[in-house]
Order: sequence, then structure tokens, then C-alpha cells
Amino acid sequence: MAARLDRIVRQRLEKLEGIRARGINPYPHRYKRTHTTEQAVTLLRQKENDLAQVEEVSVAGRIIARRLMGKSAFVDIRDGSGKVQLLFQNINKFDKGQIQLFNDLDIGDIIGVEGNLLRTKSGEPTILVGDFTLLSKSLHPLPEKWHGLQDVDTRYRQRYLDLIANPETEETFRVRSQIIAAIRQFLNQQDFLEVETPIMQMSAGGALAHPFITHYHSLDHDFYLRIALELHLKRLIIGGFDRVYELGRIFRNEGISTRHNPEFTMLESYQAYADYNDVMGMLEEMVSGIIRQLTGGYKVKFSDSTIDFKPPWPRLELRQAIKKYSGIDFNEFPDADSLKAEMQKLHIEVDPTKDRGRFIDELISTFVEPNLLQPTFLFDYPVEMSP
Repeated sequence: MAARLDRIVRQRLEKLEGIRARGINPYPHRYKRTHTTEQAVTLLRQKENDLAQVEEVSVAGRIIARRLMGKSAFVDIRDGSGKVQLLFQNINKFDKGQIQLFNDLDIGDIIGVEGNLLRTKSGEPTILVGDFTLLSKSLHPLPEKWHGLQDVDTRYRQRYLDLIANPETEETFRVRSQIIAAIRQFLNQQDFLEVETPIMQMSAGGALAHPFITHYHSLDHDFYLRIALELHLKRLIIGGFDRVYELGRIFRNEGISTRHNPEFTMLESYQAYADYNDVMGMLEEMVSGIIRQLTGGYKVKFSDSTIDFKPPWPRLELRQAIKKYSGIDFNEFPDADSLKAEMQKLHIEVDPTKDRGRFIDELISTFVEPNLLQPTFLFDYPVEMSP
């Protein structure tokens, strides 16, 4: 496999040298396009509906497929909005330099094209290419011949390959951006003030987590990357702001998995003159409203299940939820040793170095969370679980 990849790279490097030898810049600084691929397809539909003359467009994107058919060729390109088919009709009509350049194109190259919009006999929106430009020569083939990048480790470590090979990943990024924007819009409309608080702090607080430590040379002092947003936001409430929030990066020097990253984004908001009932109501309104705004309803498919975000959501006291799903009433075991012994009766492996709060947290993740597929509030956590 490695030898085959090396051979492909060598072949593409040879093509690159040939392109440069002919006086063509394979990596130009800019290209003026008139439309994205999505806009071009939309324009074609509009012109067809209006029976107007279809105009020339200029688009750019990465080559993801090419099919030779006699003297002509079909090429699919993808940009950030979608994909469109190109038709190089009778390649021999291009001049010698363009024919050479076309023969040097590979899957993964980025090109710009100019041409007229049309629809093929099969109904596919297509651009009839009148001129084309190489914008970026790709020296490596696309992952798995565009059939999708399946290796999880590669997808997480080289996210750009995941984005190229798996369009659904790109959609996840877009939806996340829309969610963040909707959160800000909701909180701003509720008169919350967005703020930024220090990432490097003299002491790590606001949560139970191991911090990352860095050294501030100018002050000759160790600082901690924040593990929570809480403390500085509460100081702003003390200072006189009634409602504040922050969407910020958090750093916790702990384990790594597909569900747990040491660096992540957290939302925290604080509101004067309100209790947790007010916060639950606000969160319920925000999340359900955003789901409806983005999807048109409250139900979302997740794996083989359907999650219904329609309010009101169930509210469960934590003690009763743990008792219901595990049979353990943690109030009957007032210290870590007695609770650990009870958990061991259920064949739960427990870390003897953990405290009572951590044991309760393990009961939640082991027995309660797997049974709460639908949005649910758990409230009245014991004081041992508070930092």
C-alpha cells in the first residue's frame, strides 16, 4: 500500500514539474468566481422556470470524479456548498496547452471553470466548460477513492481528510455553527451580556478536574488553564451585571476518548434573582426552540432512536432516579466506605481512592444515564458532588 502511494505521489510530482515547465502557476493566489456550485444549480432552475437565457458562470472546486466518454469527459467538482457536474465537450477543441493541462488533472485537484449552464438528457445540472484553470495541484490521492474515510483514528487526527471524504462531517460543522449562533441570539434577546474571562488563571477552580499548567515568564509564576467558567462569571454578577454568559474553551488534563476531549467548549450563564427552577425553564425554552428553528419540529433521529425535545421535559430528583434504576438509596450510606461496599454488591468495580461524590457520579453514569434517552432534568445533587 505504501509503495503504491509513493508511486502515485511521484507521478503527480512529475505532472507538477511539467505544468511549471510550461509556464503555468499550479498554485495561483486567487480566482474570481461568480457563483458557488449551489448558486449555479439554483440559477439554472430559476432560468429554466422563467424560460430565460441561461448565462455563463464561473465556479471553482475540488475534482472528486471524472469519466471519459469518447472525445468528451464529465468531471464532478465539490466546493463548500455542494457539487456540480462539468462537461468538457470534445476535448480536442481546446488548444494544445489546455489539452495537456486537462490530461495532467487528477482526482483531488482544485480547478476553476467558466461555461454555460445546461441540463443533460439525464436531467443532471451541468456546466459546459468553455475555459478552465488549475488552482491547486493535489500531490496525494483522496482517501479511499472517495468512498468515505472509515478509520476513526485518522478521521479525528486529520479532520481535513474527514471533511474531504465524508460530506456528512461537513454538515455536522455547519449545524454546530448554526446552534452556536442560535444560542447567542436567544441569550442576547433575554438580556444576557456575553463576556470573555481569563483562560490563564492563578488557581484552577469552579469544577473538579486536573488542570493544565503553564509558566508565565514575565511574572515568573505558574498559571493554570481554566477548567471552568464559573468563578469569574460569578464575580461579574457581584460587580453589578444581572445576566452574563460565556461560550468559551475549557481545558481538563484528564482522559481522552471519542466522547471526552481534554479541550472543549462550554456554555455557562448566570442570572441574578433567579433559582434553578428559572434556569431549567430558560434552558428548556432555549434548546427546544433551537431544535425547532433548525429542523422545523422537536423530534430528532439519533442512531436508531428518536429524541423528542418538545417541552415540558421530565424533572427527576437525583436521589430518587438513582434509587429507581440501581436500587441504592445513597442517603442510607453516609460515607464513602459504606457506599463502596453497597456498590460492590452490584458487582460494580470501584476505585477505592475515590470519595463519596465520585461514587454517586458513577451510579449516575452506570444506572441512570443509560435509561434517560429523552431530555430530562436531574436536580438536587448532594453537596459532595459540588466543587
